Amino acid sequence: MDVQERLDLVLRDPTEEVITRAELEELLRTKSRPRHYIGLEISGALHLGSLILTGFKINDFIKAGIDCTVFLADWHTYINDKLGGDWDKIREISGYYADAFRFFCPGVNIVTGSELYEKTPDYWENFVRFSKHMTLARTVRSLTIMGRKETEGMDLGQLLYPPMQSVDIKALDLDIVHSGMDQRKIHMLVREVFPKMGWKPPVCVHHHLLPGLAEPVKLGLDENADEDARISSKMSKSKPASGVLIHDDEKAIREKISKAFCPVGEKEGNPVLELVRHVVFHEFSEFVIERPAKYGGNVTYASYSEVEQDFVAKKIHPMDLKNATATYVNKIIEPVYRHFKGREPRLS
Repeated sequence: MDVQERLDLVLRDPTEEVITRAELEELLRTKSRPRHYIGLEISGALHLGSLILTGFKINDFIKAGIDCTVFLADWHTYINDKLGGDWDKIREISGYYADAFRFFCPGVNIVTGSELYEKTPDYWENFVRFSKHMTLARTVRSLTIMGRKETEGMDLGQLLYPPMQSVDIKALDLDIVHSGMDQRKIHMLVREVFPKMGWKPPVCVHHHLLPGLAEPVKLGLDENADEDARISSKMSKSKPASGVLIHDDEKAIREKISKAFCPVGEKEGNPVLELVRHVVFHEFSEFVIERPAKYGGNVTYASYSEVEQDFVAKKIHPMDLKNATATYVNKIIEPVYRHFKGREPRLS
């Protein structure tokens, strides 16, 4: 596989941003097995965004000959008060995450925070050194990566989160850091501080955030409104009704997608079209909408742009789009659903 083929795999949807493309090209040209990671907190049941979309991108990296790691951030989970800060539960659900990613992304490495810190003698030394390059104000601004904006009631431990996430990258000796767009701020901090410490700054690859199925959140007009709205509207474990879980059977998938926000002829903020673009067409070369002959009969699409064009032109009814989307989403989820059937995680 040549450099351009590897590059195309990294850049394909759902990739939304690479910082920088020139650095990525040089890395692929000069290193046969670059080191990648994506870090995940341990929380609720995995869904289309957290396993499927993320896993699609990891699989693209693996196909491109990149050494991929899923970092299960157990200490970050504890700091962020997920799973009630119960260490036994965090370990149990970590095992569930590891199982899911090994199944969906064959060949991926799994590393937990606890394992990394035990085998990295200079981790806490580097943590202190890195922290000296951060102001308190910058640290607080970076805390939006934790899914919280309010600082009132924040404990001191939560301020450790941004420098820990940054030093994780150094400890894992990474060439490529990968995340959803919601992690962008911390990666920009890393690229700013690492050169000051004589550490190599990693290439950053950010993938699209898959929205929940409900009508998207609309926030104010300040400069961060678009980013904040996208993060607030993303598919979330805490909103199971607006997201498709990997433990949903076909009936549940159809019910959820049938209730999704999908206004006639509108593409902006349409979560069903997002599923077609980022989930269906990642795995399938065709998208077939089945409908009775009296309503135009079946129609086959070879690209997302064709689907979007016909939907905007009102040639596709929202319910027909939803029914077809549910069929393809179920095909993708069903192997994972069967893998876990009868041993779904106990989250409470």
